[in-house]
Amino acid sequence: MTCPICSSETDPKYRPFCSRRCADIDLGRWMRGGYAIPSTAPEDVEDALEELKNALTETETKPH
Repeated sequence: MTCPICSSETDPKYRPFCSRRCADIDLGRWMRGGYAIPSTAPEDVEDALEELKNALTETETKPH
């Protein structure tokens, strides 16, 4: 089995990765939404726009 990040042989300690570095790269991708599945469903778009609107409103109302 090879590491999904760099294609090196995996290390049993970090399986399915070869090192902590590659495991951390993968974790970072998950946390930033790099593995998100795109959607064209109207309700998903509406939810995303509502979240953005709420985030912008919160930013505008916070004291600088």
